Amino acid sequence: MNQPSPKLPPGTHIGRVALQIADLDRSLDFYQRVIGFRLITRDGASGARWAGLGAPGSDRVLLELREKPGVHPVPQQGRLGIYHFATLLPTRPDLGRFLQHVAELEIRMGSAEHRVSEALYLVDPDGISIEVYRDRPREEWPFHDGEVLATTDPLDARGLLSAAGSGTWQGVPTGTTVGHVHFYVGDIVAAEAFYHSALGFEKTMWTVPGMLFVSAGGYHHVGLNTWAAGTRVATDDDAKLLFWELLLPDRVAVAAAADRLRRAGYGVSEAGEDFLARDPWSITARLSHN
Repeated sequence: MNQPSPKLPPGTHIGRVALQIADLDRSLDFYQRVIGFRLITRDGASGARWAGLGAPGSDRVLLELREKPGVHPVPQQGRLGIYHFATLLPTRPDLGRFLQHVAELEIRMGSAEHRVSEALYLVDPDGISIEVYRDRPREEWPFHDGEVLATTDPLDARGLLSAAGSGTWQGVPTGTTVGHVHFYVGDIVAAEAFYHSALGFEKTMWTVPGMLFVSAGGYHHVGLNTWAAGTRVATDDDAKLLFWELLLPDRVAVAAAADRLRRAGYGVSEAGEDFLARDPWSITARLSHN
């Protein structure tokens, strides 16, 4: 009898991210007007207000916002939990138009050339960071001994604006996804034990001190770092990531991943056909399938 693979299958990718925020209307304004997501669904009939947003051409929710009035914003120095989630645009001209749009709004942002991608960084009203980026073709990615050698260099903003052409930003385009998620964790060894040894991601970047990137099928799906100034884990009274969704190709792969985590001693609970698994810092992965 064939044994299940100890690794996540190549078709695995990130689904939605769910955030706890203080004010739904304020966050909807930011994520629609600034980032450009499309509102897919919204509900407040039961008293708990929430909304789901995504990209044109699909009803798949990429970002879920759940309101809890009074939650504390993420401090500038960070807290254990989400570092950022990354919105992947299909092309370089898309990112150029987004850069032009944010510059016209006079919103503060960071930027970087990573050699595998070009990226812009913004902060939402609750202090949660968002990366908006485009990938370079994989044949351009630098490798050494199997490791991706991403860097943080100055962005060629002039070239990016030139790539935008005459088009203007009309919101995130069809084909936009959540490309990766990146977390503040307390210890890289413990993070590797959960995400690599138990869950089944492969390592793609591991030699930068205090940082690890892991992958299914060669793509950097999850980043982990120890850069947060404090050691406090986000609580129910904080703006935070509620869960991130890991989409596997089928139910068999979902069950195999959940079983690996259980056998390694991590808590896993059922949520309908899905499974919820928490890492050592209560960052919750929702294991589901396409």
